[in-house]
Amino acid sequence: MRHRKTGRKFNRTSSHRKAMFRNMVTSLFKHDRIRTTDAKAKELRSWSDHLITLAKRGDLHARRQALSIIREKEVVHKLFEEASERFGSISGGYTRIVKMGLRPGDAASMSLVELISAEKPAKGKKKAKTTKAKKAEPAKKTEEKKEAPKAKKKAVGKSENKEAKPKKATPEKETAKVEEIPVEKETEKKPKAKVAEKKPAETEAKTGSKAKKKETDSTQDEKKKKAVKSTKTTKKPVAKAEPKAPAAKKNSE
Repeated sequence: MRHRKTGRKFNRTSSHRKAMFRNMVTSLFKHDRIRTTDAKAKELRSWSDHLITLAKRGDLHARRQALSIIREKEVVHKLFEEASERFGSISGGYTRIVKMGLRPGDAASMSLVELISAEKPAKGKKKAKTTKAKKAEPAKKTEEKKEAPKAKKKAVGKSENKEAKPKKATPEKETAKVEEIPVEKETEKKPKAKVAEKKPAETEAKTGSKAKKKETDSTQDEKKKKAVKSTKTTKKPVAKAEPKAPAAKKNSE
């Protein structure tokens, strides 16, 4: 019979087995999760739970016992600092094992071992929140009922103001338009009338002077043309001088 023989052997010597689990525990507290076989993960739970209880105790003797198992001092100091806050309200069950399937080489069943934090909401707080919410609901309803008539009064006042404003504003705008339009027309018409009165007299004087100038110019041109014709007719062709015969030399005579 196998009485008082707990733990798995893993076909290893005691020294080999102890060194393996020391390494696995240090990596678990360093990275918060590791991936290993199912049998090793189940055996690793006892090692990790024992070390967390030592860290929760927190005295010097417990720290020295943890340093004899965990290989890195930094991991031990980190564990002792966070243990009371992270695992203070839990007494046991500090790890979780999740099945990951089979390993492709030898088809060994693999698992994920990870640490659990103790941040769980208490039941009493939920009840307190629900009671507070129930108390707050009727108070909100009463406030809404009080605010509803005020909002209605404000809406009615705004609608009356909107109706009253256009009635007062429309006659003023119309009268302003009626007064502005005739003034613009009168100012536009007056200069036009003055220009119309001045233009005919000026245009008549200008046209008369231009006509007179044209007449005088035309008469002068006609006179010049007649004088030129008369000169052409009266002029006689000038007789060309005949060349004189050379005088005979006296010596020859």
